[in-house]
Amino acid sequence: MKDKVGGELSIEKTLALIKPDGVQRGLAGTVLSRFEQKGLKLVALKMLHVSGDLAAKHYSAHTERPFYKDLVSFITSSPLIALVLEGPKAVESVRAIMGVTNPLEAQPGTIRGDLGLDIEHNIIHGSDSPESADYEIGLFFRAEEVLEYSRDMDKWVIGP
Repeated sequence: MKDKVGGELSIEKTLALIKPDGVQRGLAGTVLSRFEQKGLKLVALKMLHVSGDLAAKHYSAHTERPFYKDLVSFITSSPLIALVLEGPKAVESVRAIMGVTNPLEAQPGTIRGDLGLDIEHNIIHGSDSPESADYEIGLFFRAEEVLEYSRDMDKWVIGP
């Protein structure tokens, strides 16, 4: 499928995590509404307390970084909400809605720019590529937990 300017329209799935600070501050509904307002389709959702094992797998790329232990400690400190979103260029769209990692540098209008406090308490995680999205979705969801369905509004979001 092509977009309006002739580029390839890629329907993707991506993982987002409303991190412990977002849950503790009662921001889950606000965060979810931003994705829905964009037209992204919610295809999986769960609240969970991340285990040390899951945290280690999720942050495996950072094991040698000095902040690795802090990442694991934070993500396991309180429940989070994991969600899978689907839509045109979902990875890119979610990352744009989230804003850059450091809330002090994030643009107003983004989740992190509007709601994040500091680089550790930045409300949300999102996959950074389609490949990492596939891997991360597999960490947090079984295949049967990610639903396939159509919405009447999809014709307005992605076309016929």
